Amino acid sequence: MAKLARSRRKFLKTAAAASAVTFAAPYVKTSHSAGKLSMGVWDHWIPGTNEALQGILEKWGVANGVDVTVDFISSQGNKILLTAQAESRAKTGHDIYLHGIWMPTMFAHRLEPVDDVVNDIISSEGPMVPLAEYLAKVDGVWRAGPSPVGSQTHGMISRLDLYKEHAGIDLLEIFPGPGQERDPDLVDAWTYDAFLDAAQKLHAAGHGIGGPLGSTGDASFWLAPVFAAHGAELVNKDGDIVVDSDEVRRTLEYLSRLVLTMPESVYAWDDAGNNRWMISGQGSSVFNPPSPWNVAKRDAPQIAEQMWCHDLPRGPHGRFRNFIPQFWGIWDFSENISAAKDLLRHVGTREVTYQMSQASTGYDIPLMLSHTEGNDVWEKAGPPPGAIYNYPIRGDEVGIAPGHPAPPPIAAQIMAQAIFPNLVSRVTAGGDTFDEGIQWAANELEAVMRS
Repeated sequence: MAKLARSRRKFLKTAAAASAVTFAAPYVKTSHSAGKLSMGVWDHWIPGTNEALQGILEKWGVANGVDVTVDFISSQGNKILLTAQAESRAKTGHDIYLHGIWMPTMFAHRLEPVDDVVNDIISSEGPMVPLAEYLAKVDGVWRAGPSPVGSQTHGMISRLDLYKEHAGIDLLEIFPGPGQERDPDLVDAWTYDAFLDAAQKLHAAGHGIGGPLGSTGDASFWLAPVFAAHGAELVNKDGDIVVDSDEVRRTLEYLSRLVLTMPESVYAWDDAGNNRWMISGQGSSVFNPPSPWNVAKRDAPQIAEQMWCHDLPRGPHGRFRNFIPQFWGIWDFSENISAAKDLLRHVGTREVTYQMSQASTGYDIPLMLSHTEGNDVWEKAGPPPGAIYNYPIRGDEVGIAPGHPAPPPIAAQIMAQAIFPNLVSRVTAGGDTFDEGIQWAANELEAVMRS
C-alpha cells in the first residue's frame, strides 16, 4: 500500500493556554509557612510506603506550623486523572496534587509556576533526570516539582530459573548484580531477536512472557520502547504524523510474533496483571517496576527468590526503557501557595527521597540524579541478593515516555487515547491488516491534532 497522504501538521497552542503562562514573583521563604495544606498523592503499591510518607509530611507540618492532611489517590480506574480533571474545573480541591508523566502538560493552565522552587532544588541537589524537563517544563515554565514517591522505570523482571532451564540463558551473566562489571558483548547480544527466540522457547515450556494489551498505562509503557528501538514513531518531534512507515510495519510484524508467546488474557489485563502473572508461577518475564517481586516476597517467596530485574533488549535503533517521573504540582487556586512551595522544597531534598526509596524497598527512583548515588537500597534488596540492582537505569538504555519524541501536548494524547496498545491489539487480535491498523492510527492522530 502506498504511503498515506498526510499533510504536514503542527500542534498550535491555544491562546488560552498561552495567556496562562505567567511567572511568580521572587519567592522569599518564611520561617514558618503556617496555615493548612491538603494533598492528593499516589496510593502506593508497596505496603508501608503511604505510612512513611504521611509521617514525613506531618512531621514537616508540625515543624512549620502547617496543618497537613493527606489523601491517597488510587491509580485504578483512572481515578488520579479523573480527580485532577474535576478539581481543575471546579477550581477547588487539594492544594498540592500528584501529576504523573504527561499531567503537567495537560493541566499547565491551572498549575502555579514553580520555577523558583525547582531552581532552588536544582541549585542544592543538582540536575534532574533529562526526561523531567520534557514532561514538566511547559513553554519554558516549570509547572511541577519532583515528587519523593512514585517515579519508576519499566525494565524487565524475569525468572532466572526458567530462562536458564528452557531458553539456555543465564541472565546473571548478562546483567550481574552489585560489585560485578557487565560484559559489553553479552549485553549487546541481548536483542529483540534474541528475546523473541527465548520467549518462544519459554512459551513452549508453558512459561510465556506477559505484557498488557488493553487500554492501560502499563500497556503503553512496555510497547513504546519496542517501537522506539525499531525506529518507529507515530508523531515526530516537529508534530508531523509519521505512523505510515516501514519501521512501524516491521514493529507490528515483530509484535505479532511476540504476542503469540503471551497468554490470551493480556488483552484484558489491568495494571496489576503483570503482578498476577508472575506470582502465578507461569510467567517468565514481564515489563514492570519491581512490584511483582515485592508482592511475591509476601505471597509466593519461592517465586520471588528467582526474580531478577534487568534491561530491555536492543533494537536496530538502540535500547530504550520507559522512565515514568511523578511530580507534585500546586493548583493556582490554592489558598496557601507559600506553604505549598516550602513543602515542595522539603520533599526535593536527599534526606526525604532516601527515606522514601528505603520505605518502598527501592520501588521509587529519585528524580534528582545525585539522589541515586550512594543509595544502597537496590544493592541490598533481596532475595535473591541484588534482585533489583538493575531497576535504576545503569547501562545504555535511554529513558523515554510513551509518545516521545512528539511535542508533549500531542504525546500526552497518544498515551491518553492508548494508541500504542489499541494499534497493536487491532492487528494481533482484531483482524486488521497492518495497513488497516496504520490507517486507523493515522485517523486517530488526525483527531488528536484537531482537538
